Amino acid sequence: MSEYNGHQYVGVDLHHRRSVIVRQTEAGVQLSAVRILNDPVALGLQIEQAGHDPDVVLEATYGWYWAADVLQAAGARVHLAHPLGVKGFAYRRVKNDIRDATDLADLLRMGRLPEAWIAVAQVC
Repeated sequence: MSEYNGHQYVGVDLHHRRSVIVRQTEAGVQLSAVRILNDPVALGLQIEQAGHDPDVVLEATYGWYWAADVLQAAGARVHLAHPLGVKGFAYRRVKNDIRDATDLADLLRMGRLPEAWIAVAQVC
């Protein structure tokens, strides 16, 4: 399904050394799920595959700033999931990184993402 040309929603389960990136169509069909080493180049290359102006969500965990900067520089609309709002993930029966990234993308796609504020560079 790499030939999909519509708008894409991307969920990023960001960790200290590695991250999982899940891309979805507007209908929620999964296009890809990849695990990368946390590196600005690797993240940028994955987001390029999401087409023009994708919506990308990552959880507000320690160290998310670099990823948000890379994503914004690549042309993505970055959304930050509020950690208390997605706290319910911990109570799921199936818990893994791909599922976490998928759930983040689903919440964003359906307009149900508990969003945290990303300060613009002038404020920081």
